[in-house]
Amino acid sequence: MGTKRVNVRLPEELVTRADIAAEVTHKNRTELLVEALRQYLEEKGEEESFREAVVELYLQDEIDFDALADVIGTRDAEAVRASKDVLDRGPDLADELADQ
Repeated sequence: MGTKRVNVRLPEELVTRADIAAEVTHKNRTELLVEALRQYLEEKGEEESFREAVVELYLQDEIDFDALADVIGTRDAEAVRASKDVLDRGPDLADELADQ
């Protein structure tokens, strides 16, 4: 997995605390922030309301399938994609059934 440089503005006291934690744990600031962000996102990913909001972003074509799968897991993402396909085909499917 590649990396991307990101500039972030943080309160000074948070930077000071992060630097102390980095020193104590023998990590650099980036490693510490990556670890904290991963943990935060894992916890958010377990919240039903967050997962529902991410699914809504996918249904509105605001995020792609890979991003959806990263957050809710591949199996759940595939189920959402299948449902979306049915919803997207709804009008055509109704016409096909009416013609039969």
